[in-house]
Amino acid sequence: MTTITQLSQLDLNATYSYADYLTWQLEETVELIRGKIMLMAPAPNVKHQRLSRNLLVIIGNHLHKKPCQVFHAPFDVSLYNRRKSTLADREIFSVVQPDLCVICDPEKLTVQGCSGAPDWVIEVLSPGNTKREMRLKYDLYQENGVTEYWLVYPYEQAVYQFVLNQDTEKYQLFAMHAGDDIAKPYLFPELEIDLADVFAE
Repeated sequence: MTTITQLSQLDLNATYSYADYLTWQLEETVELIRGKIMLMAPAPNVKHQRLSRNLLVIIGNHLHKKPCQVFHAPFDVSLYNRRKSTLADREIFSVVQPDLCVICDPEKLTVQGCSGAPDWVIEVLSPGNTKREMRLKYDLYQENGVTEYWLVYPYEQAVYQFVLNQDTEKYQLFAMHAGDDIAKPYLFPELEIDLADVFAE
């Protein structure tokens, strides 16, 4: 079997599984969305990295010695319809690398990352990935049962907070925050996140 080390060896129109993905040894970072290869944006810029780090520190400190854990990219999250039980890698066709995700069920953690929906996902938008995060990943996280999803806009200094309605299984815009607001996660209402600290340069 040929080792895949270059993107040119893959058919971007083909459908691949997580099992395929695990065999690749690419320099580029890719995600799978419904079996299709999605190129990730180039390495995040300093603003993106600083913002992501600030959130990681705030959330990590809050969850210290608690059951839930926060992870940051690169970290594989393999997703499948939440109505199905655990699937084999060859039956999973979506694997993403959220900027940050919180996982409260330790049984979802694998050697590679997370198998199944995290409880909370945060994506920090970059100019090159806005369409993917807002459309493809929004739908993917919704249908796979990610309870809380935050979209963070670095340049606008804004946060859109979506929460999954358990009855309709659709996201609802729970809150919009900007500037120096205090944002409270739906899942952790005791955690007050000062966005002035998050967006601090």
